[in-house]
Amino acid sequence: MTTHTPSDTSLWLRRYHAAPRSRVRLVCFPHAGGSASYYHPVSAALSPAVEVTAVQYPGRQDRRTEPCVDDLGDLAARVWEQLRPALAAEPALPTALFGHSMGAVVSFEVARLMERDTGAGPLVLFASGRRAPGIPQDDDISSRDEAGVVREMRALGGTDSRVLSDPELLEMVLPALRSDYRAVERYRCDTGTRISAPVSVLVGDSDPRTTLEQARAWDLHTSAGTAFHTYPGGHFYLEHNQTAVLDTIRDTLAAHGLPVAP
Repeated sequence: MTTHTPSDTSLWLRRYHAAPRSRVRLVCFPHAGGSASYYHPVSAALSPAVEVTAVQYPGRQDRRTEPCVDDLGDLAARVWEQLRPALAAEPALPTALFGHSMGAVVSFEVARLMERDTGAGPLVLFASGRRAPGIPQDDDISSRDEAGVVREMRALGGTDSRVLSDPELLEMVLPALRSDYRAVERYRCDTGTRISAPVSVLVGDSDPRTTLEQARAWDLHTSAGTAFHTYPGGHFYLEHNQTAVLDTIRDTLAAHGLPVAP
């Protein structure tokens, strides 16, 4: 695993809005092919009551010249390497994790590292749009030709159609997307692997990649119980249910003694 200096932290962790008096930190992990800026609206809506930190993976946007990481365990370790000093700098600020799709698994692996290294995991893990870690997602999308990958992206939504129709833009996003899919397809987790933090599961009721039964299986990966939330829509249900999702985040944090006003 590559060692990164503390100066790299700004590359990995993005804060779009100041929240000096926040009572809780929410660290957000993007989906396959996604970037930190996907969570800019979440940061705008929740700050300053919540300090929202979005993770920027290598290989996209301003990090597109860096090699992608095609192993989710290694990616989680590298994120944790940068996140741990940030948490240590403000130890009194509780931390929750939110990950969508691939990001849900990365956040789960970061939660495991938090527990291993500090003895305390996140306040809560929000697992969005992803089957439980113990259920493989070996759809072999990473090996498809360009047209096959584009068909998958169109089917799932969440990607601007202008990007999919522009050869130059597509050439910029495909390497990270293929690498992320390869990482997801290789990922394996024992069904008995658990974290001690509660898991709040969020899923679209017509997600083509995650059935409700597969989402409910997150209950096998926590010793603190799960809460289950469904929304109308597919894999990127968040984009049409932003208010409801934000309310779920606020209500969940309030249930843990950290009310945050809208």
